[in-house]
Amino acid sequence: MKPDKKTKLKAPQLPEDFIPIQFDEKINAEKHYFNGVIQETSVVDQTFEHLEFEKMVFKKSVFQNVSFRDLQLTDVVFDSCDLSNVDFSGAIVHRTELHNCKLLGANLSEATFRNVLFDQCLAKYSSFAFANFKQVYFQDCSLQNADFYEIKHKQLDFSKCNLNETNFSGTELNKLDLRSCTFDHITVSLDKLNGCIVSSEQAVGFAKTLGLVVTEEE
Repeated sequence: MKPDKKTKLKAPQLPEDFIPIQFDEKINAEKHYFNGVIQETSVVDQTFEHLEFEKMVFKKSVFQNVSFRDLQLTDVVFDSCDLSNVDFSGAIVHRTELHNCKLLGANLSEATFRNVLFDQCLAKYSSFAFANFKQVYFQDCSLQNADFYEIKHKQLDFSKCNLNETNFSGTELNKLDLRSCTFDHITVSLDKLNGCIVSSEQAVGFAKTLGLVVTEEE
């Protein structure tokens, strides 16, 4: 399924041929990696600094409890990767796609996202607090208990996502369309709710969140 046309995402610009790259604790010997594929690799409990990945594919790899400080991603695809508890805080992410990835507890706070697709990702308890989004699409993702506190966004779309218990407090929700998403409860700021697009059923849920008593008409 392609992203909605209104999102107009720019896809990663990838080469026809890739160079296999071995990713391990010695990767800090280089800072800029490009035209490569990192496949079926496992890295746990490591910290890397000032890395830049360009025109890269990460496939079926595991990066658990890994910190990438001052990370830059340009024209990158993550395919079926486990990024649980990864620290991408403050990262710059441009023309990047994540397909069928685990982002449980991932820290993506204060990151900058431009033309990014999250497709069928499991991102429960992830944090996007204070992040800046432009042309970003979440598709068929589980975002339960995720944190979108005080984010800035333009052309941010959610399609068929689980947003139950997600935190949007401090975030302007004007023009944000949540009609295809599911949730029993989300946290929002009343003064920033104006213009949010929801279904009639979701509107009832919002009313209950705001303390209103909703009853059937007699």
